[in-house]
Amino acid sequence: MRKAKKKSGRGAQHGNVQPFSDEDASVETLSHCSSFSDVTSVADEGGEASEDAAQEDFQYKLKGFIDSTVDKSAKTRQGALDGLKTAMATRILYEFISERRMTITDSIERSLKKGKGEEQRAAASLACLLCIQLGSGIESEEVFKTLKPVFKNILADGSANVQGRQAVATSLGLCTLVAEDDVLDVRATMECFENLFSRSYARADGSCASISAASSQLHTNALLSWALLLTICTGSQLKDILHKHLPKLPRLLESDDVNMRIAAGETIALLFELARDMDPEFEFDGWDELCDKLTALATDCNKHRAKTDKKKQRSVFRDVLKAVEEGDFQPESIRFGTERMTIDSWLRKRMYDAFREFVGSGMNYHLQANEFIRDVFQLGPPVLVDSATIKAMKISRFERHLHNSAAFKARTKARSKFRDKRSDVGDF
Repeated sequence: MRKAKKKSGRGAQHGNVQPFSDEDASVETLSHCSSFSDVTSVADEGGEASEDAAQEDFQYKLKGFIDSTVDKSAKTRQGALDGLKTAMATRILYEFISERRMTITDSIERSLKKGKGEEQRAAASLACLLCIQLGSGIESEEVFKTLKPVFKNILADGSANVQGRQAVATSLGLCTLVAEDDVLDVRATMECFENLFSRSYARADGSCASISAASSQLHTNALLSWALLLTICTGSQLKDILHKHLPKLPRLLESDDVNMRIAAGETIALLFELARDMDPEFEFDGWDELCDKLTALATDCNKHRAKTDKKKQRSVFRDVLKAVEEGDFQPESIRFGTERMTIDSWLRKRMYDAFREFVGSGMNYHLQANEFIRDVFQLGPPVLVDSATIKAMKISRFERHLHNSAAFKARTKARSKFRDKRSDVGDF
């Protein structure tokens, strides 16, 4: 996973310097994939001149965002950070970003230190997307070297804005996965997370500590980041973690927060999977008691819990119980463009969920075009799809409407004939 990635893509959008909308950054169409350039459709309509003009407009918008990250207005700074986030989530911008990475890093650092709440959240998320764009190499390492002390200070500061701390807890985990090159530093970061989520452990008598909803979310984010870093721990580190933390983690299953219970369950499933990978005969002393807890959560009927929470919880814990009892995982197939990837383990699921949290609906595009993410999921080099293939595969909305309309008429006609036959039978 430790290879520097230097693959660029270009994006195109017309308009003034404003945050992107989902419509501006449509990432679900195959037109994004031709040579991994976002200006393909523009080029088809207006040739190279239109492509160049669109490229200039898009880069002008991005430069405007970068300039606005130092504006006096907190709202303007946050809007600029969010605009850069959306662009990085939906396009490959390696060349543009690489040339300006330290400027962007300085803006992120400034917003993390001086901003509040939403601005810190936007800055922390942008840091992750910057590392995802740069890939696992010297450039992302330089970015992370600057931001890591800031992240850790905010995370450890109990008086800091809790929303900012929540965002940092998530971002620090993914940035460490992408850009940290020292296994000892990975373990040190994990200990920072342990100091947080361990505060949600149930007491020895089974009662839960009184924790606010905001603090519980912070602890949940810390646990999920900790679980993400489990995927890159060394064998000796894993053995130490299993001995130290697996007996304690089931206490989190007693949490009043459904998100914490689910995060704890999935983390336990991941630990069992990693332990059995190292030793197929792995045994856990508290296995029976743990299975009883998981069974109770998989069939939870407590009236004081919301129906939606119970439904979500039961679904997850049925899978977690199978993982612990049988070493089973329910695979999930992800289709992107002309390719397909199977999420076939708790390890791949934790990684996939972590990346998707930041790139959102752009995940399919990054699976196609981002060399670093493809390397993480062992997908090989990006598969180039030519324009002719894209056009042959792509169905316009109008064509889709005509097809659906024709199918509806055919079904109506067939049902009408069937109803006529039934009425004939009834006459006899």
